[in-house]
Amino acid sequence: LMFVFVGTLCIIANHVVRYVIKKGDSVDVGTLIAKPQGLGANIFSSVAGKVTKITDLAIFIKPTKAITLIPEKITKTIKAGKDDLIACVNEAGVVGMGGAGFPTGTKLATDLKGGYILVNAAECEPLLAHNMKQIMMYPKETIEGIHYCMKIANAKHGIIAIKKKHEKEVETLLKELKGVSDIHIHLLPDIYPMGEERAVVRECLGTLLKVTDLPAAANAHVCNVESVLRVYEAVALKRPVVSKNLTIVGKMKFGKESKVLMNVPIGMKVKDVLDWAGGIDGKYGEIIMGGPFMGRPCKLDEPITKTTGGLIVTEPFKDYKGAKVGLLVCACGGNEERLKGLAEKQNMKVVEVQYCKQALDPKGNGMYKCENPGNCPGQAIKCMNIKKAGATEILISNCSDCTNTVMGSAPGLGLNVHHETDHIFETVGMEVMRKLTKSKFVEGAIPEGCTASRNPEEKENMNNGGNKKYPPVSTEPYQFREDTPDGE
Repeated sequence: LMFVFVGTLCIIANHVVRYVIKKGDSVDVGTLIAKPQGLGANIFSSVAGKVTKITDLAIFIKPTKAITLIPEKITKTIKAGKDDLIACVNEAGVVGMGGAGFPTGTKLATDLKGGYILVNAAECEPLLAHNMKQIMMYPKETIEGIHYCMKIANAKHGIIAIKKKHEKEVETLLKELKGVSDIHIHLLPDIYPMGEERAVVRECLGTLLKVTDLPAAANAHVCNVESVLRVYEAVALKRPVVSKNLTIVGKMKFGKESKVLMNVPIGMKVKDVLDWAGGIDGKYGEIIMGGPFMGRPCKLDEPITKTTGGLIVTEPFKDYKGAKVGLLVCACGGNEERLKGLAEKQNMKVVEVQYCKQALDPKGNGMYKCENPGNCPGQAIKCMNIKKAGATEILISNCSDCTNTVMGSAPGLGLNVHHETDHIFETVGMEVMRKLTKSKFVEGAIPEGCTASRNPEEKENMNNGGNKKYPPVSTEPYQFREDTPDGE
């Protein structure tokens, strides 16, 4: 796929960096352009071109060649030796590519003393599909990346957390895991937010962390599935992070199905990526960078970053003609600012703001965490407070289970329920989130080699999920593959 890029590439820095290039310099794909000052990650050029401008926040590069999806074989720029795994990861600028952006090398530096690498392949957000595409395209490389992470962090166990509904992807992984005894698959139910970090730990290990705890408290690290692939590329291919896998979906000319673009150059503008994918289909409401729940509205001239997962184009907003609305903010979804923005765009007047019963702000900085992600005790009192404030509408950002409990009380109080994802799901013809129609547990037969998030009340399932029985861990060191996809 060829694309003649018009304009300037913008590579943004989301942490304090020291630029190692200057205006007028020529760069190639993989040229180091900035180093972190303190906690952060190296930044590399994703195109061949000339630096035209440098600001406190970004480096602008004018491409001198037609931009293509990043080829698998690019100039080796990682100088660290293959045996120095963590140096390769740090030098390549690998970060949490599921959205957090935390430097992967810093995370893996914590010694797990035989613990777990938990790979988040839940693809938690509805409509996103690039993680599953990766598994189908690069299963061997993904598993190799998990083993590198395990070796760096001194972990004896690897667990891939993936929703049971992804049967083809699970089958593909199981084929690649034949003869591998230190990695297995844990199947998750198809509800939101099964990919939340603490939810992954709870489902895989049976441990509910405190909101102030990191996974290391459970002797584990949680790594996004794309991050482990980039770890593989850093170590085996000496390739820096210069591209991002993306899902494009919504009001697009190609239709309502999700389209995946693999290895999109970091720094491309949103408009150019959407045009590349086929173009926006007429008038639209907003463009969301990320997923339906945790994504944020963005502008056409914003750049793709290492943490961009999706671009969603929505239909124009409905006009609720000044209806009074109460907001119910959930730690697992859009924050208060996001809900207020949606209310304004839909011509609603906010008269009350309530927070989910389980939304805690442990540091007092507005960064809310859910006490037990995906398990809701009920929201009746919150709905009553919103009704008392004079609202006729309630706009929520709740997870699957919390939304279900809202539906148990809000309609009876005369409140019309709206979810932050409504305009997104309606754009693509999906049923909007209301009552829970899916099980909170994995049901049906479980493939051999997998565990699953079963209902703990079902005695026959007690040995097939949670922190129960895992396949035996090999005492022999894993033999890393000598061959790579490009034959090097």
